[in-house]
Amino acid sequence: MIVNPIKRRPTRKIRVGSVYVGGDAPISVQSMTNTETCDVEATVAQIERCADAGADIMRVSVPSMDAAKAFAEIKKRVSTPLVADIHFDYKIALAVADAGADCLRINPGNIGSEQKIREVVAAAKHHDISIRIGVNAGSLEKDLQKKYGEPTGEALLESALRHIDILDRLNFHEFKVSVKASNVFLTLDAYRLLSKQIDNPLHLGVTEAGIYRTGTVKSAIALGGLLLEGIGDTMRISLAANPEEEIKIGFDILKSLMLRSNGINFIACPSCSRQEFDVIKVMQQLEERLEDIRTPMDVSVIGCKVNGPGEAKEADIGIVGASPKSLVYRNGDKSHLIETHQLVNEIESMVRQRVKVLEEAKSKEIIRSSSS
Repeated sequence: MIVNPIKRRPTRKIRVGSVYVGGDAPISVQSMTNTETCDVEATVAQIERCADAGADIMRVSVPSMDAAKAFAEIKKRVSTPLVADIHFDYKIALAVADAGADCLRINPGNIGSEQKIREVVAAAKHHDISIRIGVNAGSLEKDLQKKYGEPTGEALLESALRHIDILDRLNFHEFKVSVKASNVFLTLDAYRLLSKQIDNPLHLGVTEAGIYRTGTVKSAIALGGLLLEGIGDTMRISLAANPEEEIKIGFDILKSLMLRSNGINFIACPSCSRQEFDVIKVMQQLEERLEDIRTPMDVSVIGCKVNGPGEAKEADIGIVGASPKSLVYRNGDKSHLIETHQLVNEIESMVRQRVKVLEEAKSKEIIRSSSS
């Protein structure tokens, strides 16, 4: 059995609504709505779709007082913890804190005077909500741009420490920090430097990563590299794509590093002339049909008997392709034969049956624990 060698960096544990971030809490996956916040119906619908995909936390931009009023209504209609994204106007931060925001995404340095920052922090303390300091390579302070000439890891670190110092002086410690850049190496450098300076949770992300394919690759390289070093407590994959896709990719990165499970981990061959069925077509149909599954499970679908048995033995459900019938493994043992032309229907049925058994067992365990 492969043991995960990653040792996570010790961090302070904070809370974003019902979700804990840092410490021994699972690495959370979040995204951000891209609807018009004042369009309550569209924003709620998008949050719900992301929740269905597994989102732990959602961020909502609140650029105006009208948006703050809409945020209050949105908050009433969803159960997913919400981070309110605010810039410059401290009164908006106060309004969304009163409206039930679970976290405020601000940069204390651009909120205004010390008194305004004090009011925002006082509201956060009063409502028992956390703050995220969000430093971005594209919006560094002018004096830091002049000092360093260009965005560097040191520049991002200095900016973050400035904002952190403000909260420290106000005796507020329930915060997480991000130091995002669109460049992979700059992102890696900034987070590595910051992780040596503070014990607060770090929110990982490659900002403006790009369109679906290239953005996924950049994010996987940068965030995967940091996670392998034990750096990171919550994450967002920033793509020019639907936010639900960001959630799926975030979990795929965590699953590949054995840091989090969410739904099915498919093992599938890339297919070749040995395949006994159209592996690519079968996998596309399975992914579409089983998107709703959140129960962790390994499912191996291999098109021939060369690598099929070895992979099937390590999976919860494994298929070794043959014609006219393929061999099924369950929990590492040979189980039965199924008609190869019925693979998709049969695999879906087996997965859903396994989910039902596992959920029933989980329910019984919860009842036993509560009665003891």
